[in-house]
Amino acid sequence: MAETLKFELVSPEELLLSGDAFEATVPGVEGEFGVLPRHAPFVSALRTGILTVKMADGSTHEILVRGLAQAGPDALTVLAEVAVRVGDYNAEQVASDIRDTEEDVRDATDETTRVRAATRLKHLKDMQDVMQARH
Repeated sequence: MAETLKFELVSPEELLLSGDAFEATVPGVEGEFGVLPRHAPFVSALRTGILTVKMADGSTHEILVRGLAQAGPDALTVLAEVAVRVGDYNAEQVASDIRDTEEDVRDATDETTRVRAATRLKHLKDMQDVMQARH
């Protein structure tokens, strides 16, 4: 049997995906990188992008993520601020969220509120850009 590594995708709310994986392609801030068993230990921030994981059970998962990845010889853990299965992505909902957040930026009454809304707006637009580039 081929070697595997323990894979976990965790959001602040829950464990989203866990199991043995053959490989993963991860959207690092400095570019995509692959993770296989026996990978050198490292930590990387993740840009908004598509995480692809090939599991030992034969399934392949594509998840739109942003967050942090920690890899090592036996495991890959992705700590996701955002995690949306590509098949669950709703372009109309994201477009609506962008419009609402643009309004929040315009209506902000203090700098802290404006910065939070502007950051959320950037992340939403990044998600939209990544998914539009796939089509």
